[in-house]
Amino acid sequence: MKRSPRRTLSVIVGGVVVLAGVGWGVGTRLRSPADEAAARRPPNPSLVTAPVVRQTLTSSVAMQGQLAYGSPLSIFLAGTVGGAASGGSEPGASSVQRATRVPPAGTRLRNGSVFMEVGGRPVFALKGDIPMYRALEPGTEGPDVKQLQRALAGLGFSPGRISGVFDAGTAAAVRRWYAKKGYRAQEPGPEERQALRDLERAVDQAREALVADERTLGQGGDQRLIKLKIANSERNLARAKEALAEFEAYGESLETRERRESLRRAVQSAREEVLAAEQALAAAKPEDDKRLLELRLQGARENLAAAEQALADFEERGHEADEQKLQQLRQAVETAEEALLADKQQLKLSKDVKLLKLKIANGKRSLGAAQAALAVARTRYGLSVPAGEVVFLPAFPARLDKVSVKAGDPVTGKVATVTGASVTVPGFIPEQEARLLRKGLPATIETAAGRTFKAAVTAIGKEAEQSDGPKAPEGQSAVPILLTAFDSGPLRALTGSAVTATVQVGASAGKVLTVPVAAVFTSADGTARVKLQTGENATKDVPIVAGLAADGNVEVKPVEQGALKEGDRVVVGAVT
Repeated sequence: MKRSPRRTLSVIVGGVVVLAGVGWGVGTRLRSPADEAAARRPPNPSLVTAPVVRQTLTSSVAMQGQLAYGSPLSIFLAGTVGGAASGGSEPGASSVQRATRVPPAGTRLRNGSVFMEVGGRPVFALKGDIPMYRALEPGTEGPDVKQLQRALAGLGFSPGRISGVFDAGTAAAVRRWYAKKGYRAQEPGPEERQALRDLERAVDQAREALVADERTLGQGGDQRLIKLKIANSERNLARAKEALAEFEAYGESLETRERRESLRRAVQSAREEVLAAEQALAAAKPEDDKRLLELRLQGARENLAAAEQALADFEERGHEADEQKLQQLRQAVETAEEALLADKQQLKLSKDVKLLKLKIANGKRSLGAAQAALAVARTRYGLSVPAGEVVFLPAFPARLDKVSVKAGDPVTGKVATVTGASVTVPGFIPEQEARLLRKGLPATIETAAGRTFKAAVTAIGKEAEQSDGPKAPEGQSAVPILLTAFDSGPLRALTGSAVTATVQVGASAGKVLTVPVAAVFTSADGTARVKLQTGENATKDVPIVAGLAADGNVEVKPVEQGALKEGDRVVVGAVT
């Protein structure tokens, strides 16, 4: 079979095309060493740049903390309430002081308000920096007295001159202040009155003895007067022995028996009050306010518990007062015996003028000493402020944060913790960052919900330490810091919650030219510079003065005005 010339030509052309395609494919895969090296050469480097931006820079330090009321202060009573160890003035009362009314935590305290009650007596909160440490009574003087006088004047009870001496004007102001609050100021109790009477009696006895001796000397030793004196001393001794015998017969004093009966009546009255409250609650109708009746019943039961405890304490310690009374009666007998013996000796001495003159000289010295002791006692006798009835706080309003006692508890040790009314954020920051801080710097508090509040740094270092506050992180050198919110109102409901606080340590004066910190380098001559991009791969050095740095950016001021402007691009990470 013969092929046509046309078909033969088509086969030849097809084969040429195939061979050409194979040759092109092989040619694209085969390279010379020079071509291979050229293919592996890195591309020409390009510049990494960043724009010059005009903005406000703010440098800050952040910390984590919890919202809390500021300035926590532990409260201790400086002494007894009521001016006596018993917290009252009745003989034989219990030496244990018990809280009778304590306000709940969260109570807002103001200058002059009643902080709590102990044994029915008030404990006031007053403004002052000096803690109460002693009873303030007539004649005492010092800065604490001046502090009391200023506090009274600030409450509208002027003591007259702010002298620092507890005088009659101060006592009158205290009396008006207590009366305004519904209490009686502390007046001298039975022990103080008895002590003053004893000193007055000692003066009278010394004067009588001196006059008798002088008369005896002037009368040449009138033994009739001395014998009359002996008779009086014998009657005094008989009375003292009779009083001692009567006490020993009963085994206790009349005052003790009366006090026990009074306490028993108080217990019975409290029981009747509880019974009446229980009956009232049981008989309550559906429309009655049962909550009020329940509170009345609770109060009645607390009163009953306090009354029973007072009776129990009295039965436990009442014998101590009787023991003291017994010792007093025995001492009275001994004193009367000594007086009788002295009178008998005087009868013997009345015949010896020399000894009588010596006795008169001693009698004058004894009278002078007794009069001096009486004068001192009179200057300190009168209305006083017991050490436990005032608590001085540095600022108001204050807030009762924690209460350590409740009604009926013995008042010993710490009774409460008081804070300021401002909401704060106590915390710690690294020591290196603390060097940037100072009091008064503005801050921002951000809650978990994203709300922000303005604040300020109010304490740094030891001044910011708080006994009940957060502790420094272990193994870190941290400095305590305290921030205080400008407006505490919205934050009071969030106390105890975690927040983030940011303290602004520096800010630029408005908007300034800024570049990334990595764009600034120092040349060989010590000048700070940036590389300004002038073309695709062209730059020039621009001398600058670096300013505030924050968040990876730095303020730059070109040495030559206009050499750098917003929108220019500078090289980042330039190598000199």
